[in-house]
Amino acid sequence: MPAELPGLHPALMAELTFPLAWGTAPVRDFARWRRLARAKVEEHLFVDRQDATPYAPRFSARADGDGYRRELVTVSLTRYARVRGALLTPHGPGPFPAVLLLHDHGSRFDIGKEKLVRPWYDGTRRGAAEEWAARHFDGRFPGDELARRGHVVLCFDAYGWGDREPLAYERQQALASTLLHLGSSLAGLLAREDERAAGFLASLDRVDARRVATLGFSMGGFRAWQTAALSDAVTAGACVCWMSGLKGLLVPGGNTLRGQSAFHLLHPGLARHLDLPDVASIAAPKPMLFLGGAQDPLFTAEGVRTAYDRLRAVWGSLGAAGRLRTELWPDTGHAFPARMQDEVFTWLAAQP
Repeated sequence: MPAELPGLHPALMAELTFPLAWGTAPVRDFARWRRLARAKVEEHLFVDRQDATPYAPRFSARADGDGYRRELVTVSLTRYARVRGALLTPHGPGPFPAVLLLHDHGSRFDIGKEKLVRPWYDGTRRGAAEEWAARHFDGRFPGDELARRGHVVLCFDAYGWGDREPLAYERQQALASTLLHLGSSLAGLLAREDERAAGFLASLDRVDARRVATLGFSMGGFRAWQTAALSDAVTAGACVCWMSGLKGLLVPGGNTLRGQSAFHLLHPGLARHLDLPDVASIAAPKPMLFLGGAQDPLFTAEGVRTAYDRLRAVWGSLGAAGRLRTELWPDTGHAFPARMQDEVFTWLAAQP
């Protein structure tokens, strides 16, 4: 490691002033700021918009669940790949509110969508999925629970998980490096696919397009607020255990500085313009829910509180403080237990 790196790190961090943040940027009209800030994020995705790419959905593997229908759907999220997802639809005439579920990282790649939706179509993945649900969700599959409660649910594999060439942990940096060499970005591909998935979900006849929410835990939580910021198809978002001010993450030994999983979340150069809560604030004044754990080893409580303060200032400045809920649960770590799920499900049901 170069001797000058320890001094370079704080010097560069001191230069991060986030000049495009709402309230700091010279733009005083929020609608205009939102367009400018979103354009800046889009610029740093390094994956262009895919609006001209038809989704061309193909449905398969239909089966009945407990009060809902299960099916697989394969769509073109980008022009580069067809992606298979799990789609759950409540019994009844509809249209229904919908939730785009976004899975976590967890250093486990053999399952993706199966972390959140019980796999009825693949017996070989069922054991791994049930193990994951027991470890992180008190044995529940959040997707199935939401469908039972009357929501259309959609969940795709992110690139590198499940059906999509499962990664090994040590290969992430090689993949990220390859994409950067090609003028692309691993984080940008993830963001673009999630934005497209939200648009597809909102386009379904069975869905009430006025009620399309995102929800995720851990890396899925990051994806949930990011998609709410980037997609007008999303009307609300819920994030569990992924929000912080950037400087609260850049601490010695922090997970964000190790590479690997960080490359799924890192848009090169964007921090010269916007902090993480600034990006999330592009979603304002949509209803948003942020839940975190004060015992979470991946996020300093100070960094989370800094981000929450920033978010509250933005929603408050728009007269929309009641549409934002931020909580740091004192006895919770990096987890999404049943009692926290119930809070989220109740909040989602209450959204107009």
